[in-house]
Amino acid sequence: MKVLVPVKRVVDANVKVRVNAEQSAVDTANLKMAINPFCEIAVEEAVRLKEAGKASEVVVVSIGVKNAQEQLRTAMALGADRGILVETDQELSPLSVAKVLKAINDKEQADLVILGKQSIDGDNNQTGQMLAALSGMPQATFASVVELEDGALTVTREVDAGSQTIKMNLPAVVTADLRLNEPRYASLPNIMKAKRKPLETMALADLELPLKEHQKVLAVKAPSERQAGIMVETVAELVDKLRNEAKVIS
Repeated sequence: MKVLVPVKRVVDANVKVRVNAEQSAVDTANLKMAINPFCEIAVEEAVRLKEAGKASEVVVVSIGVKNAQEQLRTAMALGADRGILVETDQELSPLSVAKVLKAINDKEQADLVILGKQSIDGDNNQTGQMLAALSGMPQATFASVVELEDGALTVTREVDAGSQTIKMNLPAVVTADLRLNEPRYASLPNIMKAKRKPLETMALADLELPLKEHQKVLAVKAPSERQAGIMVETVAELVDKLRNEAKVIS
C-alpha cells in the first residue's frame, strides 16, 4: 500500500512573526522555516503504518519554492521513502493546491492520502476536503486514531460532541488532528540517509493545470496588543467592575 503525504513549508511555530511594511503578508525574511506541525503529524502516522507492515511506501509531496526541498528532506529523515517538489513562487489558494495534489496522486495512485488538517499560516482547513471531493474519494477529517485492517480504514475523528468513529474503503483521504500522535525527532543517521533518498522536482507549469486566483488577500494586520489588567482589593469591587464596567454579569 502506498501512502501520499502532502507537507507545507511554514514559519517555525516557535518563531514570533511580524507583518511586512505593506501589510500584505507575514514578513518571512531571515525567519526559520519548518514543516507545518499538522503535516509532521501526518508524516509520523504514515511512517507508523509502514513500520507496522501495513504500508509499503511513503511518498511526501510539497508545493512551493525551491527551498521547500529542506522540508521534504526532513520528512524523509523521519521515515518517508521519497519526495516530490512541485516548484512555484505563486501563493496558491487551497482549491489550487487540491488540484495540484490530485494531479500528483493521479500519477502516484496512492491508496491513502494523509495530510494535516490545516496549515498554521493560512488556517484554512480546506485542502483535504477539496482533494477528496475532486478525487471522488471518501474522507475522514480531524483524525485522532487511524487503524487499517483488511483493506479498510477505521478512523476516530474529533467532533464538537466528542468523537466519531467511521469506516471507509480505500483509496481515501485523511486529515490529521493534533492528538493523532507525537512526531519523532529525526536522528543524525536518518538525516544523512535522507540526503540520498530520491527527490523529484517539477515546475508547476509541467502539470498543465487550469489554475486561477480564487481569492485575494486585501490586508494582513497584527492582532491588537493585550491591555494590562487591574488589581482589585475585594470581591465586592470585582463584582462591581464586572457588572458596571465590563457588563458581563447582571
